[in-house]
Amino acid sequence: MKLQRMNRRALALGALAVSGALALTACGSDETGDTGSGDSSASAKAGNIDCGDASGQLQASGSSAQKNAIDAWVKQFAAACKSVQINYNPTGSGAGITAFTQGQTAFAGSDSALKPEEITASKKVCSNGQGIDLPMVGGPIAVGFNVPGVDTLTLDAATLAQIFDSKITNWNDEAIAKLNPDAKLPDLKIQAFHRSDESGTTDNFTKYLKAAAPDDWSYEPGKSWEAKGGQSASGSSGLAQQVTQTSGAISYFELSYAEGGIKTVDIKTEAAEPVKATVENATAAIGAAKVVGTGKDMALELDYTPSAAGAYPITLVTYEIVCDKGNKAETLPATKAFLNYIASEDGQGLLAEAGYAPMPDEIITKVRDTISGLS
Repeated sequence: MKLQRMNRRALALGALAVSGALALTACGSDETGDTGSGDSSASAKAGNIDCGDASGQLQASGSSAQKNAIDAWVKQFAAACKSVQINYNPTGSGAGITAFTQGQTAFAGSDSALKPEEITASKKVCSNGQGIDLPMVGGPIAVGFNVPGVDTLTLDAATLAQIFDSKITNWNDEAIAKLNPDAKLPDLKIQAFHRSDESGTTDNFTKYLKAAAPDDWSYEPGKSWEAKGGQSASGSSGLAQQVTQTSGAISYFELSYAEGGIKTVDIKTEAAEPVKATVENATAAIGAAKVVGTGKDMALELDYTPSAAGAYPITLVTYEIVCDKGNKAETLPATKAFLNYIASEDGQGLLAEAGYAPMPDEIITKVRDTISGLS
């Protein structure tokens, strides 16, 4: 059943990638395009997608972890709202926030909530308002590995911390063998890969290491990789490619990037059984998150050391970051129309099949209310 579901997801993602590529456009201005020739798509409701008065080009960038979800959403939205062209550039969370605070994009995607200094910077482009975090898509950060002869691998936080800090350097290390007594671990050098760009995925992964293995991970969590050693690649897709082609490799990326057949680590927690990186197990973890943002901001606080059975501990939430007030008049209708769609039941309903976790009802309901009030 699991293989069948993975094959189904892989086929779906392949189709979405092609259609998403057709729907996305090259970078352009935010000026409204000519809708001409009596096309009423922008002002009519097509299916369950309400296009409203949306038209023109919508520029956005940021999290690469959500790219496959964005591709799926764009496919459906572009088919309904033909007067809108959406370009999402998966530059990474850090670059996405920078582009947003510099007024280059209508919204940003980030796997980490805005920091105080980033909120301050956003006030320069959000007239009489500020940037806010809208949790929109979740999922497990899978730890992918390529170890010849090993199909199933269990690791805990301490072992992962030592691997990514270059303290455990071989796959037949005693610490790994203890967690995997039935595995035939080869005498093979570990090739640990991390992100070269600023990344919310890195931020969440290192938050997990710091919270769950404080004695073995001495670095402060953040979007930039701080540990010594290892190798780097750009974006989640770059890391997944390195794991695929490098014998002995291990890295971290959103689960949808493992759908091409990359094996993923089961994480040992305080629960009786190791936890697999699945959408369902990520949803269980997100359901226990707390809203810590103030006002309209919906930043969440995740528990990286869950003890409940089936709660996957390395889980991220991707936020769409937008101005609560002061959005550009020429892009506001398209921004609201797209965000309304991806927060809708239909939009959230696409996520599980694409390898992502939809937001729990109590969270996404508040997100929809906030979107309706954007100005």
